[in-house]
Amino acid sequence: MEQIQRKLAEYTASLYNEKILDEQFIQLQQLQDESNPDFVVEVVSLFFEDSERLLNELAKALNQTNVDFKKLDAHVHQLKGSSSSIGAQRVQRVCISFRNYCDDRNVEGCLKCLQQIKIEYTLVKNKLETLFKLEKQFVDAGGSFPVV
Repeated sequence: MEQIQRKLAEYTASLYNEKILDEQFIQLQQLQDESNPDFVVEVVSLFFEDSERLLNELAKALNQTNVDFKKLDAHVHQLKGSSSSIGAQRVQRVCISFRNYCDDRNVEGCLKCLQQIKIEYTLVKNKLETLFKLEKQFVDAGGSFPVV
């Protein structure tokens, strides 16, 4: 049990040290309680679903002959907001650059940002899925939260 707790604490710290997550994720975790023990997993799962949809929309919009930068910017703005709300700061930062390229009507810059967002999104998704598995192992071993 102690080993699992230590592993969970080290892994969680690495997510902040690598700037994959920010303090917003801690605030999200603080909203979880005994009456809603799966709150964070549910919110993050919605983020994953929404992000997948938005990434597809962004790719479609950038594949058009005449790119609608206003529509593109709206999708990026939505992704920026949802990533910010769960603390996925690296995704959020790329969205800021992406929006600047939308303002400049720079298709090449937008395409580069889309590729970078896909990389950062996949990273945060894999890291959070691992975090949730470690948390489940901890709870299954008899541990309880909060563990900070």
